[in-house]
Amino acid sequence: MAQRIVVDPITRIEGHLRIEVEVANGKVTNAWSSSTLFRGLEIILKGRDPRDAWLFTQRACGVCTYVHGLASIRCVEDAVGVTAPPNARLIRNLLMGVQILHDHLVHFYHLHALDWVDVVSALQADPVKASQIANQVSPAGKSGPSDFKAVQQRLQKFVDSGQLGLFTNGYWGHPAYKLPPEVNLIATAHYLEALRQQARTARMHAVFGAKNPHLQSLVVGGVSCVADLNPDRISEFLYLWKETKDFIDNVYLPDVLAVAGFYKDWGAIGGTSNFLAYGEFPQGEKEPESLFLPRGAIFKRQLGKVDAVDVDKIVEHVKYSWYEGDKALHPSVGETKPAPSKLDTAKEYSWTKAPRYMDEAMEVGPLARVLVAYGRGHEPTRKLVDDALKQLDVPAEALFSTLGRTAGRAIETKIIADAMEGWIMELVENIKRGENRTFASYEMPQEAAGMGLNDVPRGALGHWIEIKGQKIANYQMVVPSTWNLGPRCAAGKPGPVEEALIGTPIADPKRPVEILRTVHSFDPCIACAVHVIDPRTNEVYKFKVA
Repeated sequence: MAQRIVVDPITRIEGHLRIEVEVANGKVTNAWSSSTLFRGLEIILKGRDPRDAWLFTQRACGVCTYVHGLASIRCVEDAVGVTAPPNARLIRNLLMGVQILHDHLVHFYHLHALDWVDVVSALQADPVKASQIANQVSPAGKSGPSDFKAVQQRLQKFVDSGQLGLFTNGYWGHPAYKLPPEVNLIATAHYLEALRQQARTARMHAVFGAKNPHLQSLVVGGVSCVADLNPDRISEFLYLWKETKDFIDNVYLPDVLAVAGFYKDWGAIGGTSNFLAYGEFPQGEKEPESLFLPRGAIFKRQLGKVDAVDVDKIVEHVKYSWYEGDKALHPSVGETKPAPSKLDTAKEYSWTKAPRYMDEAMEVGPLARVLVAYGRGHEPTRKLVDDALKQLDVPAEALFSTLGRTAGRAIETKIIADAMEGWIMELVENIKRGENRTFASYEMPQEAAGMGLNDVPRGALGHWIEIKGQKIANYQMVVPSTWNLGPRCAAGKPGPVEEALIGTPIADPKRPVEILRTVHSFDPCIACAVHVIDPRTNEVYKFKVA
Protein backbone atom coordinates (compact mmCIF):
# COMPACT_ATOMS: atom_id res chain seq x y z
CA MET A 1 0.00 0.00 0.00
CA ALA A 2 1.28 3.47 -0.91
CA GLN A 3 2.14 5.94 1.82
CA ARG A 4 1.63 9.70 1.54
CA ILE A 5 4.50 11.82 2.85
CA VAL A 6 4.05 15.57 3.19
CA VAL A 7 7.07 17.81 3.60
CA ASP A 8 5.79 21.21 4.67
CA PRO A 9 7.57 23.52 4.79
CA ILE A 10 10.88 22.48 3.26
CA THR A 11 13.76 24.01 5.24
CA ARG A 12 17.03 25.54 4.01
CA ILE A 13 15.38 27.28 1.06
CA GLU A 14 14.08 30.78 0.34
CA GLY A 15 10.29 31.07 0.63
CA HIS A 16 7.56 28.54 1.42
CA LEU A 17 7.39 25.15 -0.30
CA ARG A 18 5.32 22.06 0.43
CA ILE A 19 6.17 18.69 -1.10
CA GLU A 20 3.78 15.74 -0.99
CA VAL A 21 4.80 12.30 -2.26
CA GLU A 22 3.39 8.81 -2.50
CA VAL A 23 5.75 6.03 -1.50
CA ALA A 24 5.37 2.35 -2.37
CA ASN A 25 7.92 -0.41 -1.87
CA GLY A 26 10.46 2.07 -0.56
CA LYS A 27 10.36 4.44 -3.55
CA VAL A 28 8.48 7.61 -4.48
CA THR A 29 5.79 6.80 -7.07
CA ASN A 30 4.13 10.23 -7.37
CA ALA A 31 4.80 13.79 -6.21
CA TRP A 32 3.11 17.20 -5.89
CA SER A 33 4.92 20.52 -5.41
CA SER A 34 3.03 23.40 -3.75
CA SER A 35 4.09 27.00 -3.37
CA THR A 36 2.13 28.21 -0.35
CA LEU A 37 2.95 31.92 -0.38
CA PHE A 38 1.24 34.48 -2.62
CA ARG A 39 3.36 37.50 -3.58
CA GLY A 40 1.40 39.52 -6.14
CA LEU A 41 4.22 41.79 -7.29
CA GLU A 42 2.61 41.93 -10.72
CA ILE A 43 -0.47 43.53 -9.18
CA ILE A 44 1.58 46.02 -7.13
CA LEU A 45 3.37 47.25 -10.26
CA LYS A 46 0.28 48.22 -12.25
CA GLY A 47 -0.01 51.98 -12.80
CA ARG A 48 3.57 52.74 -11.72
CA ASP A 49 6.40 54.38 -13.67
CA PRO A 50 8.21 51.68 -15.71
CA ARG A 51 11.57 53.13 -14.59
CA ASP A 52 10.76 52.20 -10.99
CA ALA A 53 9.82 48.59 -11.67
CA TRP A 54 13.33 47.21 -11.05
CA LEU A 55 13.34 48.60 -7.50
CA PHE A 56 10.12 46.73 -6.72
CA THR A 57 10.97 43.48 -8.48
CA GLN A 58 14.28 43.20 -6.59
CA ARG A 59 12.13 42.67 -3.47
CA ALA A 60 10.88 39.37 -4.92
CA CYS A 61 13.81 37.79 -3.09
CA GLY A 62 16.25 38.61 -0.30
CA VAL A 63 19.03 36.51 -1.82
CA CYS A 64 19.12 36.91 -5.59
CA THR A 65 17.86 40.49 -5.53
CA TYR A 66 20.04 41.81 -8.35
CA VAL A 67 18.68 39.34 -10.89
CA HIS A 68 15.12 40.66 -10.80
CA GLY A 69 16.45 44.20 -10.96
CA LEU A 70 18.41 43.44 -14.12
CA ALA A 71 15.58 41.46 -15.77
CA SER A 72 13.28 44.41 -15.17
CA ILE A 73 15.80 46.91 -16.54
CA ARG A 74 16.31 44.79 -19.67
CA CYS A 75 12.55 44.46 -20.03
CA VAL A 76 11.98 48.24 -19.97
CA GLU A 77 15.01 48.87 -22.22
CA ASP A 78 13.52 46.46 -24.75
CA ALA A 79 10.23 48.37 -24.60
CA VAL A 80 11.73 51.87 -24.98
CA GLY A 81 14.36 50.75 -27.51
CA VAL A 82 17.60 51.75 -25.78
CA THR A 83 20.88 49.82 -25.63
CA ALA A 84 23.22 50.30 -22.69
CA PRO A 85 26.87 51.26 -23.51
CA PRO A 86 29.64 48.61 -23.35
CA ASN A 87 30.86 49.71 -19.91
CA ALA A 88 27.37 49.28 -18.48
CA ARG A 89 27.13 45.83 -20.09
CA LEU A 90 30.46 44.83 -18.53
CA ILE A 91 29.53 46.08 -15.06
CA ARG A 92 26.18 44.29 -15.29
CA ASN A 93 28.00 41.09 -16.28
CA LEU A 94 30.37 41.45 -13.34
CA LEU A 95 27.50 42.04 -10.90
CA MET A 96 25.61 39.02 -12.29
CA GLY A 97 28.81 36.97 -12.04
CA VAL A 98 29.16 37.93 -8.37
CA GLN A 99 25.53 37.01 -7.76
CA ILE A 100 26.05 33.52 -9.17
CA LEU A 101 29.36 32.92 -7.34
CA HIS A 102 27.84 34.03 -4.03
CA ASP A 103 24.59 32.12 -4.48
CA HIS A 104 26.25 28.83 -5.46
CA LEU A 105 28.75 28.93 -2.56
CA VAL A 106 25.95 29.56 -0.06
CA HIS A 107 23.73 26.95 -1.66
CA PHE A 108 26.28 24.12 -1.51
CA TYR A 109 27.75 24.71 1.94
CA HIS A 110 24.86 26.17 3.89
CA LEU A 111 21.71 24.88 2.18
CA HIS A 112 22.53 21.58 0.45
CA ALA A 113 25.70 20.02 1.96
CA LEU A 114 23.95 18.97 5.17
CA ASP A 115 21.88 16.54 3.07
CA TRP A 116 25.13 14.64 2.42
CA VAL A 117 27.39 15.56 5.36
CA ASP A 118 26.73 14.16 8.86
CA VAL A 119 28.04 16.93 11.09
CA VAL A 120 27.79 14.89 14.32
CA SER A 121 29.84 12.06 12.77
CA ALA A 122 32.73 14.52 12.46
CA LEU A 123 33.23 14.20 16.23
CA GLN A 124 34.46 10.63 15.66
CA ALA A 125 37.09 11.68 13.09
CA ASP A 126 40.86 11.39 13.48
CA PRO A 127 42.22 14.94 12.80
CA VAL A 128 45.55 13.56 11.54
CA LYS A 129 43.81 11.29 9.05
CA ALA A 130 41.48 14.14 8.05
CA SER A 131 44.50 16.32 7.34
CA GLN A 132 46.06 13.64 5.15
CA ILE A 133 42.84 13.25 3.14
CA ALA A 134 42.36 17.02 2.79
CA ASN A 135 45.87 17.51 1.44
CA GLN A 136 45.29 14.77 -1.12
CA VAL A 137 42.06 16.43 -2.34
CA SER A 138 43.26 20.02 -2.67
CA PRO A 139 46.02 22.50 -1.73
CA ALA A 140 43.63 24.58 0.37
CA GLY A 141 45.05 26.15 3.53
CA LYS A 142 43.96 25.47 7.12
CA SER A 143 44.18 21.71 6.59
CA GLY A 144 46.64 20.71 9.29
CA PRO A 145 45.72 18.32 12.14
CA SER A 146 45.52 21.24 14.57
CA ASP A 147 43.06 23.05 12.28
CA PHE A 148 40.70 20.08 12.18
CA LYS A 149 41.13 19.45 15.90
CA ALA A 150 40.03 23.03 16.54
CA VAL A 151 36.90 22.52 14.44
CA GLN A 152 36.15 19.31 16.31
CA GLN A 153 36.45 21.14 19.62
CA ARG A 154 34.01 23.81 18.44
CA LEU A 155 31.53 21.09 17.48
CA GLN A 156 32.01 19.31 20.82
CA LYS A 157 31.11 22.52 22.64
CA PHE A 158 27.83 22.59 20.73
CA VAL A 159 27.07 19.00 21.68
CA ASP A 160 28.15 19.40 25.34
CA SER A 161 25.86 22.40 25.66
CA GLY A 162 22.96 20.23 24.51
CA GLN A 163 22.35 22.47 21.53
CA LEU A 164 23.69 22.07 18.02
CA GLY A 165 22.67 25.62 17.18
CA LEU A 166 22.33 25.97 13.42
CA PHE A 167 22.78 22.17 13.08
CA THR A 168 19.76 21.36 15.29
CA ASN A 169 17.20 18.81 14.03
CA GLY A 170 19.31 17.34 11.24
CA TYR A 171 18.86 13.66 10.43
CA TRP A 172 22.26 12.86 11.93
CA GLY A 173 23.06 9.15 12.00
CA HIS A 174 20.61 8.37 9.14
CA PRO A 175 21.84 5.31 7.19
CA ALA A 176 21.73 7.32 3.93
CA TYR A 177 24.78 9.31 5.09
CA LYS A 178 27.85 7.60 3.63
CA LEU A 179 30.86 9.85 4.27
CA PRO A 180 33.53 8.58 6.66
CA PRO A 181 33.99 10.70 9.83
CA GLU A 182 37.17 12.34 8.49
CA VAL A 183 35.45 13.58 5.30
CA ASN A 184 32.52 14.80 7.40
CA LEU A 185 35.03 16.76 9.49
CA ILE A 186 36.67 18.30 6.41
CA ALA A 187 33.30 19.32 4.98
CA THR A 188 32.22 20.80 8.31
CA ALA A 189 35.43 22.82 8.51
CA HIS A 190 34.79 24.16 5.02
CA TYR A 191 31.15 24.90 5.92
CA LEU A 192 32.49 27.28 8.57
CA GLU A 193 35.09 28.78 6.21
CA ALA A 194 32.39 29.35 3.60
CA LEU A 195 30.39 31.44 6.08
CA ARG A 196 33.26 33.94 6.07
CA GLN A 197 33.95 33.65 2.34
CA GLN A 198 30.38 34.28 1.20
CA ALA A 199 30.37 37.57 3.13
CA ARG A 200 33.60 38.58 1.40
CA THR A 201 32.21 37.59 -2.01
CA ALA A 202 29.05 39.66 -1.44
CA ARG A 203 31.22 42.74 -0.89
CA MET A 204 31.95 42.80 -4.62
CA HIS A 205 28.33 43.82 -5.13
CA ALA A 206 28.89 46.84 -2.90
CA VAL A 207 31.83 48.05 -5.03
CA PHE A 208 29.74 48.71 -8.16
CA GLY A 209 26.25 48.27 -6.71
CA ALA A 210 26.51 50.38 -3.52
CA LYS A 211 25.17 47.58 -1.28
CA ASN A 212 24.03 43.97 -0.97
CA PRO A 213 21.29 42.87 -1.01
CA HIS A 214 19.13 45.13 -3.18
CA LEU A 215 21.73 46.92 -5.30
CA GLN A 216 21.23 50.56 -6.22
CA SER A 217 23.31 51.23 -9.35
CA LEU A 218 21.01 50.08 -12.17
CA VAL A 219 19.10 52.56 -14.32
CA VAL A 220 17.17 52.11 -17.54
CA GLY A 221 19.81 52.86 -20.20
CA GLY A 222 22.91 51.87 -18.20
CA VAL A 223 24.37 52.03 -14.70
CA SER A 224 24.86 54.89 -12.27
CA CYS A 225 28.21 53.91 -10.73
CA VAL A 226 30.43 55.96 -13.08
CA ALA A 227 32.18 57.52 -10.06
CA ASP A 228 33.39 54.06 -9.04
CA LEU A 229 35.23 53.45 -12.32
CA ASN A 230 38.58 54.41 -10.80
CA PRO A 231 41.75 52.42 -9.97
CA ASP A 232 40.99 52.08 -6.26
CA ARG A 233 37.50 50.65 -6.68
CA ILE A 234 38.47 48.36 -9.56
CA SER A 235 41.47 47.06 -7.55
CA GLU A 236 39.19 46.38 -4.58
CA PHE A 237 36.84 44.40 -6.81
CA LEU A 238 39.76 42.53 -8.38
CA TYR A 239 41.18 41.57 -4.97
CA LEU A 240 37.83 40.18 -3.77
CA TRP A 241 37.36 38.32 -7.04
CA LYS A 242 40.79 36.64 -6.74
CA GLU A 243 40.04 35.62 -3.15
CA THR A 244 36.70 34.10 -4.20
CA LYS A 245 38.20 32.35 -7.21
CA ASP A 246 40.88 30.79 -4.99
CA PHE A 247 38.15 29.39 -2.70
CA ILE A 248 36.23 28.00 -5.70
CA ASP A 249 39.31 26.39 -7.26
CA ASN A 250 40.85 24.98 -4.07
CA VAL A 251 37.88 24.29 -1.79
CA TYR A 252 34.42 24.32 -3.42
CA LEU A 253 35.01 22.31 -6.60
CA PRO A 254 37.34 19.75 -4.89
CA ASP A 255 34.80 19.34 -2.05
CA VAL A 256 31.90 18.68 -4.43
CA LEU A 257 33.86 16.07 -6.38
CA ALA A 258 35.17 14.43 -3.19
CA VAL A 259 31.68 14.15 -1.66
CA ALA A 260 30.19 13.01 -4.98
CA GLY A 261 32.62 10.09 -5.03
CA PHE A 262 30.75 8.57 -2.07
CA TYR A 263 27.31 9.10 -3.59
CA LYS A 264 27.64 7.84 -7.17
CA ASP A 265 24.28 6.02 -6.86
CA TRP A 266 22.68 9.48 -6.88
CA GLY A 267 23.90 9.77 -10.47
CA ALA A 268 20.82 7.71 -11.37
CA ILE A 269 18.30 9.42 -9.06
CA GLY A 270 16.43 12.72 -9.32
CA GLY A 271 16.72 13.38 -13.06
CA THR A 272 14.34 15.17 -15.43
CA SER A 273 13.84 15.00 -19.22
CA ASN A 274 13.81 18.50 -20.73
CA PHE A 275 16.04 21.54 -20.20
CA LEU A 276 15.85 25.24 -21.05
CA ALA A 277 18.50 27.97 -20.80
CA TYR A 278 18.01 31.61 -21.84
CA GLY A 279 21.79 32.12 -21.70
CA GLU A 280 23.65 34.93 -19.96
CA PHE A 281 26.56 37.36 -20.08
CA PRO A 282 26.24 39.25 -23.39
CA GLN A 283 29.63 39.96 -24.97
CA GLY A 284 28.14 42.46 -27.42
CA GLU A 285 24.86 44.03 -28.49
CA LYS A 286 23.48 40.99 -30.33
CA GLU A 287 21.58 38.42 -28.31
CA PRO A 288 21.50 35.48 -28.13
CA GLU A 289 24.46 35.29 -30.53
CA SER A 290 26.93 37.03 -28.23
CA LEU A 291 25.98 35.30 -24.97
CA PHE A 292 28.94 33.74 -23.13
CA LEU A 293 26.65 31.02 -21.71
CA PRO A 294 24.51 30.04 -24.71
CA ARG A 295 20.73 29.91 -25.10
CA GLY A 296 19.07 26.62 -26.02
CA ALA A 297 16.60 23.83 -25.27
CA ILE A 298 17.19 20.09 -24.90
CA PHE A 299 14.34 17.58 -25.09
CA LYS A 300 14.33 13.98 -23.87
CA ARG A 301 17.96 14.19 -22.65
CA GLN A 302 19.33 14.40 -26.21
CA LEU A 303 22.59 16.09 -25.26
CA GLY A 304 23.80 16.18 -28.86
CA LYS A 305 20.73 18.11 -30.07
CA VAL A 306 20.35 21.65 -28.71
CA ASP A 307 17.43 23.56 -30.24
CA ALA A 308 17.12 27.34 -30.61
CA VAL A 309 14.62 28.92 -28.21
CA ASP A 310 11.43 30.55 -29.53
CA VAL A 311 10.21 32.63 -26.59
CA ASP A 312 6.79 32.96 -28.20
CA LYS A 313 6.19 29.28 -27.40
CA ILE A 314 6.25 29.85 -23.63
CA VAL A 315 2.88 29.71 -21.86
CA GLU A 316 1.74 29.50 -18.26
CA HIS A 317 -1.01 27.10 -17.14
CA VAL A 318 -3.21 27.71 -14.08
CA LYS A 319 -5.48 24.63 -13.97
CA TYR A 320 -3.81 23.34 -10.77
CA SER A 321 -2.99 26.80 -9.38
CA TRP A 322 -4.98 29.21 -7.22
CA TYR A 323 -5.76 31.66 -10.04
CA GLU A 324 -8.83 32.53 -12.07
CA GLY A 325 -9.20 31.19 -15.61
CA ASP A 326 -8.28 27.96 -17.31
CA LYS A 327 -6.50 29.14 -20.46
CA ALA A 328 -2.73 28.87 -20.87
CA LEU A 329 -1.38 32.36 -21.68
CA HIS A 330 1.87 33.75 -23.01
CA PRO A 331 3.51 35.98 -20.34
CA SER A 332 3.13 39.06 -22.56
CA VAL A 333 -0.65 38.78 -22.10
CA GLY A 334 -0.52 36.94 -18.79
CA GLU A 335 -2.92 37.58 -15.90
CA THR A 336 -2.52 37.53 -12.12
CA LYS A 337 -5.99 37.03 -10.66
CA PRO A 338 -5.74 35.13 -7.38
CA ALA A 339 -8.53 32.68 -6.50
CA PRO A 340 -7.50 30.95 -3.25
CA SER A 341 -9.17 27.68 -2.25
CA LYS A 342 -8.43 24.56 -0.21
CA LEU A 343 -5.24 22.68 -1.08
CA ASP A 344 -6.25 19.58 -3.02
CA THR A 345 -3.65 17.75 -5.13
CA ALA A 346 -6.45 16.52 -7.41
CA LYS A 347 -7.56 20.11 -8.10
CA GLU A 348 -5.69 23.30 -7.15
CA TYR A 349 -2.61 23.02 -4.95
CA SER A 350 -0.15 25.87 -5.59
CA TRP A 351 0.29 29.63 -5.91
CA THR A 352 2.85 28.88 -8.58
CA LYS A 353 1.67 28.73 -12.17
CA ALA A 354 2.89 25.95 -14.48
CA PRO A 355 5.16 27.30 -17.27
CA ARG A 356 5.58 25.12 -20.33
CA TYR A 357 7.79 25.48 -23.40
CA MET A 358 6.39 23.78 -26.47
CA ASP A 359 3.92 22.07 -24.12
CA GLU A 360 6.69 20.49 -22.04
CA ALA A 361 7.88 21.05 -18.48
CA MET A 362 11.48 22.28 -18.62
CA GLU A 363 14.14 22.16 -15.93
CA VAL A 364 16.06 25.44 -15.72
CA GLY A 365 19.16 26.37 -13.73
CA PRO A 366 22.84 25.45 -13.53
CA LEU A 367 22.38 21.91 -14.88
CA ALA A 368 20.33 23.17 -17.84
CA ARG A 369 22.95 25.82 -18.61
CA VAL A 370 25.80 23.30 -18.36
CA LEU A 371 23.99 20.78 -20.59
CA VAL A 372 23.13 23.42 -23.21
CA ALA A 373 26.69 24.79 -23.16
CA TYR A 374 28.13 21.28 -23.37
CA GLY A 375 25.82 20.40 -26.26
CA ARG A 376 26.76 23.61 -28.08
CA GLY A 377 30.46 22.81 -27.76
CA HIS A 378 31.33 25.54 -25.23
CA GLU A 379 34.96 24.61 -24.68
CA PRO A 380 35.41 25.54 -20.97
CA THR A 381 32.24 23.63 -20.12
CA ARG A 382 33.16 20.56 -22.14
CA LYS A 383 36.58 20.32 -20.51
CA LEU A 384 35.36 20.68 -16.92
CA VAL A 385 32.42 18.30 -17.42
CA ASP A 386 34.59 15.67 -19.10
CA ASP A 387 37.21 16.00 -16.34
CA ALA A 388 34.55 15.56 -13.65
CA LEU A 389 33.00 12.52 -15.33
CA LYS A 390 36.47 10.97 -15.66
CA GLN A 391 37.43 11.70 -12.07
CA LEU A 392 34.18 10.23 -10.74
CA ASP A 393 34.29 7.39 -13.27
CA VAL A 394 30.62 7.80 -14.17
CA PRO A 395 28.93 7.95 -17.63
CA ALA A 396 27.49 11.13 -19.18
CA GLU A 397 24.01 9.82 -18.28
CA ALA A 398 24.85 10.61 -14.65
CA LEU A 399 24.52 14.29 -15.51
CA PHE A 400 20.74 13.85 -15.61
CA SER A 401 20.37 13.43 -11.87
CA THR A 402 20.51 14.99 -8.42
CA LEU A 403 24.26 14.38 -8.44
CA GLY A 404 24.62 16.00 -11.87
CA ARG A 405 22.59 19.01 -10.75
CA THR A 406 24.87 19.57 -7.75
CA ALA A 407 28.09 19.01 -9.70
CA GLY A 408 26.87 21.18 -12.59
CA ARG A 409 26.38 24.09 -10.20
CA ALA A 410 30.01 23.83 -8.99
CA ILE A 411 31.33 23.49 -12.54
CA GLU A 412 29.56 26.59 -13.81
CA THR A 413 30.77 28.53 -10.77
CA LYS A 414 34.36 27.95 -11.86
CA ILE A 415 33.56 28.74 -15.50
CA ILE A 416 32.00 32.09 -14.59
CA ALA A 417 34.72 32.97 -12.06
CA ASP A 418 37.37 32.36 -14.73
CA ALA A 419 35.52 34.44 -17.30
CA MET A 420 35.12 37.43 -14.98
CA GLU A 421 38.82 38.26 -15.24
CA GLY A 422 38.39 39.02 -18.94
CA TRP A 423 35.42 41.32 -18.25
CA ILE A 424 37.39 43.22 -15.60
CA MET A 425 40.35 43.70 -17.97
CA GLU A 426 38.06 44.78 -20.81
CA LEU A 427 36.55 47.42 -18.53
CA VAL A 428 40.04 48.62 -17.57
CA GLU A 429 41.10 48.90 -21.23
CA ASN A 430 37.95 50.90 -22.08
CA ILE A 431 38.70 53.38 -19.32
CA LYS A 432 42.37 53.64 -20.33
CA ARG A 433 41.39 54.78 -23.81
CA GLY A 434 38.90 57.33 -22.48
CA GLU A 435 35.71 55.35 -22.94
CA ASN A 436 33.78 56.27 -19.81
CA ARG A 437 30.16 56.18 -20.98
CA THR A 438 27.82 54.22 -18.73
CA PHE A 439 24.43 55.56 -19.81
CA ALA A 440 22.42 56.03 -23.01
CA SER A 441 19.48 58.45 -23.09
CA TYR A 442 15.96 57.56 -24.26
CA GLU A 443 12.39 58.81 -24.20
CA MET A 444 9.56 56.95 -22.54
CA PRO A 445 6.94 56.10 -25.20
CA GLN A 446 3.21 56.46 -24.59
CA GLU A 447 2.68 52.79 -25.48
CA ALA A 448 5.15 49.95 -25.81
CA ALA A 449 5.86 46.38 -24.80
CA GLY A 450 9.09 44.61 -23.92
CA MET A 451 10.74 41.50 -22.57
CA GLY A 452 13.84 41.00 -20.40
CA LEU A 453 15.55 37.61 -20.16
CA ASN A 454 18.28 36.61 -17.71
CA ASP A 455 19.83 33.31 -16.74
CA VAL A 456 20.39 33.68 -13.03
CA PRO A 457 21.67 31.41 -10.23
CA ARG A 458 18.46 29.36 -10.09
CA GLY A 459 17.72 29.42 -13.83
CA ALA A 460 15.86 31.11 -16.66
CA LEU A 461 14.19 34.34 -15.56
CA GLY A 462 11.87 36.44 -17.74
CA HIS A 463 10.02 39.71 -17.18
CA TRP A 464 7.37 41.05 -19.58
CA ILE A 465 5.95 44.58 -19.56
CA GLU A 466 3.14 46.44 -21.33
CA ILE A 467 3.26 50.25 -21.14
CA LYS A 468 0.22 52.51 -21.70
CA GLY A 469 0.17 56.25 -21.03
CA GLN A 470 3.83 55.93 -19.89
CA LYS A 471 2.65 53.73 -17.00
CA ILE A 472 2.77 49.98 -16.40
CA ALA A 473 -0.43 48.45 -17.76
CA ASN A 474 0.63 44.82 -17.25
CA TYR A 475 3.73 43.15 -15.81
CA GLN A 476 4.47 39.44 -15.64
CA MET A 477 7.41 37.57 -14.11
CA VAL A 478 8.20 33.92 -14.94
CA VAL A 479 10.91 33.02 -12.45
CA PRO A 480 13.21 29.97 -12.25
CA SER A 481 11.39 28.37 -9.33
CA THR A 482 8.12 28.73 -11.24
CA TRP A 483 9.67 26.59 -13.97
CA ASN A 484 11.25 24.05 -11.56
CA LEU A 485 8.74 23.92 -8.70
CA GLY A 486 5.49 24.53 -10.58
CA PRO A 487 2.52 22.14 -10.42
CA ARG A 488 0.97 20.03 -13.17
CA CYS A 489 -0.20 21.72 -16.40
CA ALA A 490 -3.65 21.36 -18.02
CA ALA A 491 -2.42 18.19 -19.73
CA GLY A 492 -1.59 16.70 -16.34
CA LYS A 493 2.16 16.68 -16.95
CA PRO A 494 4.12 17.05 -13.70
CA GLY A 495 6.54 19.92 -13.10
CA PRO A 496 10.30 19.23 -13.08
CA VAL A 497 10.72 18.65 -9.32
CA GLU A 498 7.60 16.44 -9.33
CA GLU A 499 9.14 14.39 -12.14
CA ALA A 500 12.57 14.31 -10.45
CA LEU A 501 11.22 12.92 -7.17
CA ILE A 502 9.56 9.89 -8.77
CA GLY A 503 11.78 6.85 -8.19
CA THR A 504 13.60 8.36 -5.21
CA PRO A 505 14.37 5.70 -2.57
CA ILE A 506 13.01 6.39 0.93
CA ALA A 507 14.70 4.38 3.69
CA ASP A 508 12.74 5.89 6.57
CA PRO A 509 9.46 7.82 5.96
CA LYS A 510 9.90 9.51 9.35
CA ARG A 511 13.26 10.96 8.27
CA PRO A 512 12.99 11.50 4.48
CA VAL A 513 16.43 13.00 3.87
CA GLU A 514 16.32 11.58 0.34
CA ILE A 515 13.45 13.92 -0.60
CA LEU A 516 15.42 16.88 0.69
CA ARG A 517 18.45 15.93 -1.40
CA THR A 518 16.60 16.19 -4.70
CA VAL A 519 14.44 19.19 -3.75
CA HIS A 520 17.46 21.11 -2.41
CA SER A 521 19.46 20.30 -5.55
CA PHE A 522 17.09 22.67 -7.40
CA ASP A 523 17.91 25.47 -4.88
CA PRO A 524 14.20 26.43 -4.53
CA CYS A 525 13.40 30.07 -4.01
CA ILE A 526 10.02 29.75 -2.31
CA ALA A 527 10.66 28.51 1.98
CA CYS A 528 10.50 25.52 5.46
CA ALA A 529 9.49 21.83 8.00
CA VAL A 530 8.64 18.34 7.23
CA HIS A 531 5.29 16.67 7.85
CA VAL A 532 4.97 12.97 7.20
CA ILE A 533 1.52 11.41 6.89
CA ASP A 534 0.99 7.67 7.14
CA PRO A 535 -2.36 6.97 5.35
CA ARG A 536 -2.74 3.64 7.11
CA THR A 537 -2.71 5.20 10.57
CA ASN A 538 -3.45 8.86 9.71
CA GLU A 539 -0.45 9.65 11.90
CA VAL A 540 1.23 12.95 11.03
CA TYR A 541 4.90 13.42 11.78
CA LYS A 542 6.31 16.95 11.86
CA PHE A 543 9.96 17.82 11.56
CA LYS A 544 12.06 20.93 11.72
CA VAL A 545 15.20 20.33 9.68
CA ALA A 546 18.27 22.55 10.04
